[in-house]
Amino acid sequence: MEKIVIEGGHRLEGTVTVSGAKNAALPILISALLTDGWNTFHNVPDLRDTRTIKRLLGDLGAKVESSGSVVKINAGGLNNYEAPYDLVRTMRASVLVLGPLLARLGRARVSLPGGCAIGARPINLHLRGLEELGVFISLEHGYIEAHASSLKGADIYFDIVTVTGTENLMMAAVLAKGVTTLRNAAREPEVVALADALNRMGARITGVGTPVITISGVEALKPISYHVIPDRIEAGTFMVAAAVTSGNIKIVGCEPNHNRALIHKLQQAGITVEQESDGLRVVGTEAICGVDVKTLPYPGFPTDMQAQLMVLMCVANGLSVISETIFENRFIHVSELQRMGADITVSGSAAVVRGGRRLTGAPVMATDLRASASLIIAGLAAEGTTEVSRVYHIDRGYECIEKKLALLGGHLWRTQA
Repeated sequence: MEKIVIEGGHRLEGTVTVSGAKNAALPILISALLTDGWNTFHNVPDLRDTRTIKRLLGDLGAKVESSGSVVKINAGGLNNYEAPYDLVRTMRASVLVLGPLLARLGRARVSLPGGCAIGARPINLHLRGLEELGVFISLEHGYIEAHASSLKGADIYFDIVTVTGTENLMMAAVLAKGVTTLRNAAREPEVVALADALNRMGARITGVGTPVITISGVEALKPISYHVIPDRIEAGTFMVAAAVTSGNIKIVGCEPNHNRALIHKLQQAGITVEQESDGLRVVGTEAICGVDVKTLPYPGFPTDMQAQLMVLMCVANGLSVISETIFENRFIHVSELQRMGADITVSGSAAVVRGGRRLTGAPVMATDLRASASLIIAGLAAEGTTEVSRVYHIDRGYECIEKKLALLGGHLWRTQA
């Protein structure tokens, strides 16, 4: 097992390029199941999760070829409707094959999903929506058994905003007969990117980026060439890393409009964030102000940036309150930050951070993907040496993060635990 060792106290400076968005790449790769012929996807990050999806698509009968950040997929030979436990248990996004399999084969057998231990993320909204499209569903021995002679359009309302639920239903509905309306739909940039890819394949989807999405079913889709959007969470992680080290870095290839909520909070905290022609420049300050944050569905503050911003609040002046409204277990990184000297008190869904303290290096353990990033950021800001174990979590969502930070002047490296 590997760990990342960080010698803190070094200012980050220079230029870093953001990779393709994991949370956009996964559903877009899966959307290839809806077509015959070769799809070509560019700017796909090389991550544990994208490698898992490629293996899963291969198991389902698709041909998959990879070269660097380019992935080619041909699902003309799709002949298997089962997504097995061994693959799905490691990554929740695998459940997104449900919609395309039902649209193409009329049947799917998908293991109940796994992923990070950040709280219950039930897929009942996916299943209820599929039932409204005419799918018969049962749960047997840890698997979702689903079949339908044909899919028909429906008016579907999500009780709560669900990104993967919106994506799954959207992919199922593009080949359904009639019109499907998704109400209280997710508005994330990754959802918009998937709809854009599907529309280029020949789907008829409108209203994306709003709470009401309308899908008019078509007979068939065609393969495409598509460029995956940049990863807004990776960009945000570098923004906070610059801020916490009083650094000055340029983030190339990001989309500033995808990170408006985070940019607003950083500027409120006294950090300089300026848009340049090819990205963003972030300049830190030693006079960081505490700010209150509440996570919300997009375009609100992203839950995937909550842990990273909490590190910044640990070294900011004053008191901050961070409220988590998306996942109930997303404060499990707090105990590790406390080991590094952070003053944080958790009460229910809120964490009170008393800033102005100097973090000190310590051995810490990552518990999920974004917690991993927060602990690395904390190590960069800390006095002394920090060792972050269980870094396989970070490999699910960040491409070579320790190498990118080292090129910015961070003193960190990967080694055997």
